[in-house]
Amino acid sequence: MLKLNNPGNIRISSDSFRGEVRPSAHPSFCQFQTMADGYRAMFVIIRTYMRKYGLRTIDGIISRWAPPTENDTRKYIATVARLSGINACRSLTFCKQDLAPVVSAMSLVENGVKADPKEVEKGWEMVKKS
Repeated sequence: MLKLNNPGNIRISSDSFRGEVRPSAHPSFCQFQTMADGYRAMFVIIRTYMRKYGLRTIDGIISRWAPPTENDTRKYIATVARLSGINACRSLTFCKQDLAPVVSAMSLVENGVKADPKEVEKGWEMVKKS
């Protein structure tokens, strides 16, 4: 959903994100004002997964992000681990070094297009300030 500035293909929910456009141009997926806002939303969701659900590995995060009812979750996990260079079972911290490569890899899996590192960085800087 890159045309919606939604690199994580985040579905519309009761949650609202900074920079989210409502109503979205798509009936099911969020739309963001900028790509950096879309990456920021990915980091926010992952932060929630870590804090609220204790999900601190690629395996745990992706299993919730892309459940097997809708995705080939095992393949998604393996691809993100390979592309990020981080073992799927390694405990992650909420830091740029751990999460920027994961979010970039997730964006590639979701869209088939490499993430722009500058936009991922902007999204990270935005989430750090919130």
